[in-house]
Amino acid sequence: PPKDVLLFIHGGSWNSGKKSTYNFFGNRLARKNIVAVIIDYPKSPAANYDEMGTDAALAVKWVKENIGRYGGDPQKIFISGHSAGGHLAALICTDDTYFNKLKMQQPVKGIVLIDAAGLDMYGYLQSENFGSGNTYLQTFTTDPATWKQASPLYHLHPGLPPILIYRGGKTYPSIEVSNEKFITALHGLGYKTPYHILKGKKHVAMITQFLNSYNPRYKEVIEFMRQTK
Repeated sequence: PPKDVLLFIHGGSWNSGKKSTYNFFGNRLARKNIVAVIIDYPKSPAANYDEMGTDAALAVKWVKENIGRYGGDPQKIFISGHSAGGHLAALICTDDTYFNKLKMQQPVKGIVLIDAAGLDMYGYLQSENFGSGNTYLQTFTTDPATWKQASPLYHLHPGLPPILIYRGGKTYPSIEVSNEKFITALHGLGYKTPYHILKGKKHVAMITQFLNSYNPRYKEVIEFMRQTK
């Protein structure tokens, strides 16, 4: 039978990182009978967040249309991301314009956020008051209305795919604050979203933990995928 599919979007502050660094993740998932898709996307300052999101949505479209050739089930596509990649994963699944533009019904069956950044970019950028050359402003513009548009927190609505959230107990304060807002908003909408705070884990360790094939997160993520119809 065709296998569940996990598309992963890497982090790097929206301005760095490459998919090949995460070959280990795809490799471990494949050994665990998951079809893994590790993607690249354009980076800031050459691209803004909206172009990155559009690119990620196009990757999902490609998976939907082609993953059968790789033994994957196009009806069981899950999306995951770490850090900035978590932001992009959450954004394209909560702001319906991304898949609407591609004339697609919501193709994603579930979302796994791994220490996601930028869930409330609006709140963060308002509090920080960065100068004009700042890399985040290159990604998100200097316009507060755009910051809000770019923040998954403000796109939460009924009927979303199930979400599984991991946060590092020792992550950056901004990631802690925005994840807390995000989970509170989800619970407020009636979602029973699981929220795992991993004791003592810093931001980068939240993804490098997956180097260990026996890390219990694998079992949890795969179980989350299996039980999502």
